[in-house]
Amino acid sequence: MLILGIETSCDETAAAVVRDGKQLCSNVIASQVDFHRKYGGVVPEIASRKHLENIIPVISEALAQAQVTFDDIEGIAVTQGPGLVGSLLVGINAAKAVAYCRRLPLIGVNHIEGHICAASLELQDIVLPAVALVVSGGHTSLYLVEGFGSYQLLGKTRDDAAGEAFDKVAKLLDLGYPGGIVIDRLARGGDPHAVVFPRPMLAEENFDFSFSGLKTAVLYYVQSMGGKPSPEAVCDIVASFQAAVVDILVDKTFRAAARYQVPTVIMAGGVAANSLLRSKMGEAAAQHKKRMVIPSSLLCTDNAAMIAAAGAYRIGSVAAFPFSMNALSRWPLTGQKGGNAVILKLSDSGTED
Repeated sequence: MLILGIETSCDETAAAVVRDGKQLCSNVIASQVDFHRKYGGVVPEIASRKHLENIIPVISEALAQAQVTFDDIEGIAVTQGPGLVGSLLVGINAAKAVAYCRRLPLIGVNHIEGHICAASLELQDIVLPAVALVVSGGHTSLYLVEGFGSYQLLGKTRDDAAGEAFDKVAKLLDLGYPGGIVIDRLARGGDPHAVVFPRPMLAEENFDFSFSGLKTAVLYYVQSMGGKPSPEAVCDIVASFQAAVVDILVDKTFRAAARYQVPTVIMAGGVAANSLLRSKMGEAAAQHKKRMVIPSSLLCTDNAAMIAAAGAYRIGSVAAFPFSMNALSRWPLTGQKGGNAVILKLSDSGTED
């Protein structure tokens, strides 16, 4: 089955064509970073307007790169949530329009499940159950993946997501947006042991996270230096901050993997592209004798291929739904076993079944 995936949950307009949930035929992403950079973060109204401008060209380019037409597409998967409502609605309404005109099945996909399923686009033999760390600008959560479509939430951030903390520290140091990329680069020239920052909740037995206090510790340290650290000091600060975040994520993830005795650890989400985090996760996996699965950097960030992959697991097994399918700004992944996903079917007359 050829599935067209559409992703507009935040500030990336994306479309992709995936065959049988495994074979990546195309993956097109239109970034809005340049439009949001001067504000130091995503402006929802700007994001929605840019999605409106980009959605049709991006879908057309995805079809062209896959060398297919709408006649070849057999189903559509679109991000239904969680995310920015205005942004989500652009993708959902575009998907509905195509599904209606072409009489194609349409399924709403949870964005977090998409991140978890991204790994299946590059590895055909992922052994489950697994512990999955989804770490991005909006999410930092640990899940027990009993099977694709069956998830148990083990822990999540109680305040800032890890990616959000990266962006806020970068803004504090006037490094620009998005902060994660800049910090990753500058940290390579710094000493990760130069500043002893706290590791919040590291000693606690649960699998929850907290990064707000760590971010505040960076603020206090910068203030203690007079508020204007030298370029060399900035490299040391971000290297020490990054090391603290990575220590927390790695430790909690592999403690969860040990407790639930899973053979596999999956990491996904935008922060999973961080070079130090990828390296330390690999080292910990070897030490604990676990299979480490991390998608390539392009599939870690928001993309539509992961949405198509997730849709492939559900598109043939869920009940019909009316055209009232709506965006969900909040949509817990826990408990979704196929029944929470939605599918649109059209009769030959074009009315809803």
